[in-house]
Amino acid sequence: MRRIRSHDTSPEMAVRRAVYSMGYRYRLHVSTLPGKPDIVLPRLMKIIQVHGCFWRQHSGCIDSHIPKSRIPYWKPKLERNHQRDAENRRKLRNLVWKVCIVWECQAKATSKLFKRLARFLRV
Repeated sequence: MRRIRSHDTSPEMAVRRAVYSMGYRYRLHVSTLPGKPDIVLPRLMKIIQVHGCFWRQHSGCIDSHIPKSRIPYWKPKLERNHQRDAENRRKLRNLVWKVCIVWECQAKATSKLFKRLARFLRV
C-alpha cells in the first residue's frame, strides 16, 4: 500500500500532458477546494479529476473488482471512496465549479481523451 501514489500517476500525467498541449494552464491539487482536485483551471472554473478504476470502482471496467481476500476490509474501504467522491463533487458544484471525471481506462485512449477534454474545456 505504501507504493501506491496519489499524485503524478501515469493516467494523471497523460491527462496533464493533453491539457497542456491544448494550450491550457492549470493548478495541481488545490488544497483549498473540496477533495483536493487533480487539475484545476481557475480562470475557466473547471476541474478535471483523474480516478483509478480500482480505487474508485469504475462500473463496467475490468479493473473495478473487489479482491477475494479480506472482503470485510476492502468492501467498506472502496464504498467509502465512492461516497466521498460523490460528496466532494456535490460541494464543488455548489461552489459553481464544473467537474469532469476521467477514468484510468479512458486515459489510455489518447484520441478519445483529447476530444473529450476539448469538448469539456470549450468556453
